[in-house]
Amino acid sequence: MSNKPNAREAIVDTASRLFFTQGYHATGLNQIIKDSESPKGSLYYYFPHGKEELALTCINRTSEEVARLLRHYMESEAVPAQAVQNFIMSMANEAEKSSFEGLVPFSFWVAVETSCVSHELRTACQCVFRDWQDIIAKRLIREGVQEETAECKASVVVSLFEGALLQALTCRNIQPLEAAAECIPAILA
Repeated sequence: MSNKPNAREAIVDTASRLFFTQGYHATGLNQIIKDSESPKGSLYYYFPHGKEELALTCINRTSEEVARLLRHYMESEAVPAQAVQNFIMSMANEAEKSSFEGLVPFSFWVAVETSCVSHELRTACQCVFRDWQDIIAKRLIREGVQEETAECKASVVVSLFEGALLQALTCRNIQPLEAAAECIPAILA
């Protein structure tokens, strides 16, 4: 068994791509092994509990990447609405740059398709949305917004972003993301 330092990443990258393009149910472990050019033993070495464990890893990685970027904007901008707008437009720019290939709305393959597979996957998905909402809500609270209102607005922002991203990918056009970014000041007012 070859456990190259990059074998785990190759497996996770491949699984993430295949889960996005084909769906969780249509993606088999044999295809992940083949497409990642990893030995079967590597997959089971890194993910002894199989496909669900691999999906959890993909969920967590996606969540961390988006949260890192969102946190960056929320901490670097003076105005929360501008931070969210810049975050959304950074995703729009990335979508365009990658010809809409590398970007995935979290809700598209993860939350919708996998939340019915297991309690553990559903709980992981709930945590992802909660984490993203918390980043926004905490910033709004620091700005003086009441906690309940901040949480509600953060939920709306995440829903708007996810929906706009799904439309942008479906239409291969960043206009839904631009429209979402334009609405952010009214939502966060």
